[in-house]
Parts: sequence; structure tokens; C-alpha cells
Amino acid sequence: MGYRFRLHREGLPGRPDIVFPGRHSAIFVHGCFWHGHRCSKGKPPKSHKSYWTPKIAENKKRDRRTLAALRRAGWKSLVIWQCQTRLPDKLRTRISSFLTSAPMGVVGATMRKERA
Repeated sequence: MGYRFRLHREGLPGRPDIVFPGRHSAIFVHGCFWHGHRCSKGKPPKSHKSYWTPKIAENKKRDRRTLAALRRAGWKSLVIWQCQTRLPDKLRTRISSFLTSAPMGVVGATMRKERA
């Protein structure tokens, strides 16, 4: 797609899978099972529920904390689920839209300027 990116950049909350430093944008690619997605791949196993239910719940909590920390640091983030990678054209459109949208804070700053 022509965007400059880095993989698994250290120093950012959650160590995002794909980072676009110049755009302050990060993408996480989550496995449906490990991160508790509500799709056929995300169903919890029928055995050892006492282990898997809290494990996946903690993963989901950590994901929310990570996204909030990135937002506070001024980064945009996008989560792509494993099941969504089967439709590459749709995924390409979604990523392109995410990367070309206004960076965090820019829309608010522009609106304030217009009122002044």
C-alpha cells in the first residue's frame, strides 16, 4: 500500500504489531481465541473453563488498558481480528481509511480555530 511502517515497535504500550510513526498510528492484529472475539474462532474451549475464562478476560482487560494508554499518548489505534484477514480487499480499505483519517486532536484544534 506504500505506507512506511515498523513491526513490533518497542517503547509503546502493548508493543503494537504494526506502527506508522509519522502518522502516530498503531495496528494490533488480535487472534480471535486469545483476545475473546465474538466469532466462531473466538469461542472458548469446552474443557478447562476455570482456566480459560479468567485468562481470556484478563487479556481483554489488558487490551483495553493498552488502547487507552496509546490514546492518552496521542496515538490512534486500530484492532484487526484474525477472522477479518480473510477478506483482504475489505481489510485494505479499512486500513487505508484509518491511516488517512485526521490524527487525534487535529479535528478539535481546527474547530477551535474556526470559532476564534
